[in-house]
Amino acid sequence: MPKPKTHKQLAKILKIRPGGTITHGRAGSRHNTGKKSMNVNRKKRKGTQISKSYRKKFKSVI
Repeated sequence: MPKPKTHKQLAKILKIRPGGTITHGRAGSRHNTGKKSMNVNRKKRKGTQISKSYRKKFKSVI
């Protein structure tokens, strides 16, 4: 039986860290950042983790 293929779009968006957590970038940080507050822009620079329920789904796909 062949190996399951990697979902390439998810693999580009998500990163698996050494501890097993999955991170992704935040939305809304690409353009029109001049009108947003500095605190919002700073928070969006940092990534965020995916919840445990989604972690099980995405581990099999990536």
